[in-house]
Amino acid sequence: MNLKHFTIRVYGLIIEDHKVLLSDEFQLETKMTKFPGGGMEFGEGPADCIKREAIEEFGQEIEVIEHFYTTDFFQKALFYDDHQLISIYYLVRFTEPIRFNLSKKAFDFEEMKNGNQSFRWKKISELSEEDFTFPIDKIVAGMLKRRMIYEG
Repeated sequence: MNLKHFTIRVYGLIIEDHKVLLSDEFQLETKMTKFPGGGMEFGEGPADCIKREAIEEFGQEIEVIEHFYTTDFFQKALFYDDHQLISIYYLVRFTEPIRFNLSKKAFDFEEMKNGNQSFRWKKISELSEEDFTFPIDKIVAGMLKRRMIYEG
């Protein structure tokens, strides 16, 4: 393994009524279900990144509530052979009512074309590892479920 770069991804965990917002996307010729968010750019911090990503993905602003989790183990990037992945998750909320379309089903778009994306709510109590494409999201889903049990 010849790693030369870090890829830093930042995600927003948006929770309402014991449900979390999921993103179904077609990117890099791949169907993926994940939490909303994306890659951090040079010159921005993680909180700035998730705020920018919210504007890009939802067309709406969010407020960062608190840090939830940062990858604490080695994870090779899925799409780049020489990259190590670090993922950062924040609990966030919308600053105003949702104005974008929500779906009832996964991949609610007409064709598998790079850049297509849809959003849907899923009950946290019903989350499973199989819902997610990426290993770190699977771990975070389990953490969310455990947190809901403890907090009620």
